[in-house]
Amino acid sequence: MDFFVAFLLLLLQVLSWAIIGRVLLSWVDQSGSMRITQILNEVTEPILAPLRSIIPAGGMFDFTPIIAMLLLQVLEMLIRSSVGR
Repeated sequence: MDFFVAFLLLLLQVLSWAIIGRVLLSWVDQSGSMRITQILNEVTEPILAPLRSIIPAGGMFDFTPIIAMLLLQVLEMLIRSSVGR
């Protein structure tokens, strides 16, 4: 059980960093042609795409990475509190 919880917490942290990396690389590689940008898009799109269908567009700004980060942090806090860590 401890291994599963530790793995899940690590996965949430990796996803959070992947979202941050995607946002930062979107400023540098706007066309998405760099391989690292493509990998980060593939990893984070399953999280961000459902949120985009719920959250209305904010003009030229995409707020879904911020919402996704908040949701991942809430999920991490819930997991930590449920296992007593």
